[in-house]
Amino acid sequence: MMRSVTPQTRRLMLLDTASLYFRAYFGVPESVKAPDGTPVNAVRGLLEFIDRLVRDHRPDDLVACMDADWRPQWRVDLIPSYKAHRVAAETETGPDQEEVPDTLSPQVPVIEEVLDALGIARVGVEGYEADDVIGTFTGRATGPVDIVTGDRDLYQLVDDERGVRVLYPLKGVGTLQLTDEAWLREKYGVDGPGYADLALLRGDPSDGLPGVPGIGEKTAAKLLAEFGDLAGIMAAVDDPEAKLTPSQRKRLDESRPYIAVAPTVVKVAGDVPLPEVDTSLPHAARHPAALDELAARWGLGGSLHRLLATLQA
Repeated sequence: MMRSVTPQTRRLMLLDTASLYFRAYFGVPESVKAPDGTPVNAVRGLLEFIDRLVRDHRPDDLVACMDADWRPQWRVDLIPSYKAHRVAAETETGPDQEEVPDTLSPQVPVIEEVLDALGIARVGVEGYEADDVIGTFTGRATGPVDIVTGDRDLYQLVDDERGVRVLYPLKGVGTLQLTDEAWLREKYGVDGPGYADLALLRGDPSDGLPGVPGIGEKTAAKLLAEFGDLAGIMAAVDDPEAKLTPSQRKRLDESRPYIAVAPTVVKVAGDVPLPEVDTSLPHAARHPAALDELAARWGLGGSLHRLLATLQA
């Protein structure tokens, strides 16, 4: 008699890498330097983050998702103010340069080289942000997904039924806010998809999203509770019997051009053409000689050794 075998469910962890190395850069003193005096605080801090995340959450698969384009033109075409205040320099070809601290920029290529030598999957796709890569991996996942990010925009992917949650760092990555639907409903009164509508209505100065004038977070949450979603709210604008104040009706009506395009900008893409990549968490360095050379050149010391020990365990 054959026994039925339950297929193993693999846990996928997706890192919003830039979000984490920015936090590492500001959380680890700049006095942490390579032998030649170059600051490596973001590099070592990120390695320590990954070590802690792997130890605490034991993912089977891990992807470091990258911003191949931090401000995609297709988003800017729809809302020109999108992240405009973070542009350091405009370029005629390729993405504009983002405003990044002078001592962080040189550490990003080192981070990429170290991840590649370790064998940790690193994925960025031209024309898309890391959020979009995360959204597409999440949509394709067949098991639970942990998204590690300091960006609340990704709350829109939370889905209890599919086991998708956001791990939001409160202090380093040792203290994480486990964001599930219950937490979202208690905090904002919405579920994952509802968070995208909330963010769109409320606006987000950090991303250059204007929102609807006069509609703050609490009002947006009340409107979504009353009318279900953005489409329901806009249907209410056209319904004279709907329970909207005159000012709400007027402001929403005047914001139709913004509301027509904002969902495409705010919602993460789910159709990014991802490359074929081995996402399995490595148990040993894929390129040990290259990793040894990087460790010596950049003085990665204990941070790297601890991560390797965790991976081997």
